[in-house]
Amino acid sequence: MSITAADVKKLRDATGAGMMECKAALTDANGDFEEANTILRKRGLASAAKKAGRTTSEGLIGSRLAPDHSGGVLVEVNCESDFVARTDDFQALVQDIMTAIDKAGDAASDGWITDPNGPVVALLKPVIGKLGENMAAPRLARYAGKGYVGQYIHTGGKLGVQVEFAGVTPDVATRDEFTTLVKEIAMQVAASGPSYVSRAAVPADVVDKERAIYRAQMEHSGKPANVIDKIVDGKLGSFYSQVVLVDQASIRDPKVSVNEVLAAASKALGATISVSRFARLRVGEAAQ
Repeated sequence: MSITAADVKKLRDATGAGMMECKAALTDANGDFEEANTILRKRGLASAAKKAGRTTSEGLIGSRLAPDHSGGVLVEVNCESDFVARTDDFQALVQDIMTAIDKAGDAASDGWITDPNGPVVALLKPVIGKLGENMAAPRLARYAGKGYVGQYIHTGGKLGVQVEFAGVTPDVATRDEFTTLVKEIAMQVAASGPSYVSRAAVPADVVDKERAIYRAQMEHSGKPANVIDKIVDGKLGSFYSQVVLVDQASIRDPKVSVNEVLAAASKALGATISVSRFARLRVGEAAQ
């Protein structure tokens, strides 16, 4: 039967698929619109499977923050090209995924978000079929109900940071000094990429491994044991200053540590403010 341009346009408007794909689907369905729609959906899922091995190193970090800062969500959503990441369809997908995370609540986790039979993968499939690129949502960070949550999204949406603060009273939360502190700490995490909040959070096996490396470096130095111990402690201190947030030099003033920044802010605010946890998501890192 004859497939008209109007038929193709109608199917394209309904599915978002390309003109040639719509025409082929209508031909295969003998002009039956619903059957053609089904064919396109099936082909969209098939194409998603074919693209599953392609690199998803572009994308966006989606963010959502509760108005009272009692909770927040960061999610990494990947695609193959920056062009697709800027489309309305992809950005709508990011919002839909964050809504699914909100709905899941405490059940939302990295395992949940990557579940092949889960709601997020179901959201990805039709957009993969429509935009023609492989996509993935490999990880998320969701904080809720345990402290004051602040966020920082770097220009372009490729890097997102979420920080949870403890000791924040309703009065403190409204103070300009505290708002400035939240932004400074979040930008610190973005710029310096710490791995742990405090020294106590560093796993013992990681510390033991570092100590063993430093001792091995000094093995044939001929120095007395007590001197080696001091050198090892010094090297360990340098290690902490790189990977522990509160031990890092402040990006605002390298002469002071983040711990000193927090102490000064706590004194000014009349409350003991601390960082309980943080998350730093950069597009593409999860695939590396």
